[in-house]
Amino acid sequence: MPDIGWMELMVIGIVALIVVGPKDLPKLFQKLGQMTGRVRAMAKDFSNAMNDAANETGMSDLNRDLRAAGKFTNPKAMAKDMMGDVLDDIDPTKFEEGSETRIIAEKKAVSQAEARARAAEMRAARAARDAEAAEISGEPEETPASADPGPAAVEAPAPAPEPASGEPAPERQAERS
Repeated sequence: MPDIGWMELMVIGIVALIVVGPKDLPKLFQKLGQMTGRVRAMAKDFSNAMNDAANETGMSDLNRDLRAAGKFTNPKAMAKDMMGDVLDDIDPTKFEEGSETRIIAEKKAVSQAEARARAAEMRAARAARDAEAAEISGEPEETPASADPGPAAVEAPAPAPEPASGEPAPERQAERS
């Protein structure tokens, strides 16, 4: 839509007054108002028809569901919410004694318990490492111990000591030149 200011409107009004004349100008504005009213009504009818069609086909329900699902920005959290606690704990006692399904369920339960124990150990080791690094650097720890900070930072190697002769090492000479 064009950006029309007060000056442009005044120029249009003066030109309309000159071209149409003072007697017919009110009739022209009335017709112009009626025409814009009809265009707005047609646009509103079209919008209502589109909304009705969307309601009939179920698109509005799909739109509502997608907007509700949009609150999950983390794919892992979304998958966990969708799956619920299905994969958390497998209860082997639900299955018949000695059946193949029970044997598989028992193996999975043991492997899940081991995986949880390994994950807890890794979290504890990471928290200890982060606390030690924060203590060494003198900076407070930014992330909580339960958060996953990502791969550990690689420390830079210590510079090689200067030779006893007083001349810098060849690597150091290259750096200085």
